Amino acid sequence: MEAALELKGLNKSFGATRAIEDLDLVIPYGATYGLIGPSGAGKTTAIRMIMSILFPDSGTLRVLDRGSALEAKDRIGYLPEERGVYRKMRVDAFLLYMGRLKGGTRAAVEARAKALLTRLGLADALKKKCEDLSKGMLQRVQFVAAIINEPELLILDEPFSGLDPVSVRLLKELIAEEQQRGATIIFSTHVMSHAEELCQQIVMIHKGRKVLDAPMAGLRRQYDARTICFEPLDRTADLMSLKELPGIERVRLTDEGCDIALAPDTDPAAAMRAVVAAIAPARIELARVRLEDVFVRLVSGDGASSESQHALRKALRGSDVEGEIA
Repeated sequence: MEAALELKGLNKSFGATRAIEDLDLVIPYGATYGLIGPSGAGKTTAIRMIMSILFPDSGTLRVLDRGSALEAKDRIGYLPEERGVYRKMRVDAFLLYMGRLKGGTRAAVEARAKALLTRLGLADALKKKCEDLSKGMLQRVQFVAAIINEPELLILDEPFSGLDPVSVRLLKELIAEEQQRGATIIFSTHVMSHAEELCQQIVMIHKGRKVLDAPMAGLRRQYDARTICFEPLDRTADLMSLKELPGIERVRLTDEGCDIALAPDTDPAAAMRAVVAAIAPARIELARVRLEDVFVRLVSGDGASSESQHALRKALRGSDVEGEIA
């Protein structure tokens, strides 16, 4: 079976600005890919080309074994970054319209819409006009519209932007169910922790170019954080004394205890045994690699100044704040 999505040498410019440069990407059926990078990296431009909203200056693409998304539109669910609904329509009529456009029957669409809205805490919104809902409620309604017909390919562009933590959790549960159903999912975000939690494969884009395409599990092995998180049983223990142990490069105190950075070529297991022998632990574990750290290392290099690394981290975190919208 061919890939669900295949991009070859895609390029897109807006005037003198190169938004996407020589982008190659192959996504197998049933996979969940995270398309990540700071705001302005080119993620949304890439998605709009996949959806045939924009067309590449050069390069080719195939979507669900078709020459473009236009030929497979009934099999695709799409939540765009720029949200939009028919504001004068009632929620039930809007979802029925969207579901029928994709070939669903009235009975199936109405039943699924009611069930999904109930899951998202919007059971009372069915008979309301879209214009009477808050921005966060409308975003949840549009998410329902994206999955109403159980699409084969689901494209989510910044799906959690501006949502409160409860809504984020509920959407994550529904995304996980779409994964289990076998949908191919493209998840675009600049919030790295979301990609770490949801995605099997990570594609990083920086200034229009792909800088990484690797499985999440492989990244954890390849980009070892080489940091031990340690919480002592005795809160009065002298944690800075751990700097004297072999293989310990530095110790940074935290609210819970300390983070212990290992010197190159140090065996983490041996270092953890030495730490436990020195101070009784309440908790000790290797820190998991963070995508933010991987991105900064790839883009700036290990020798980059702290100022440039700070700027990159700030761009990655953007202005997205969960809990902003009800």
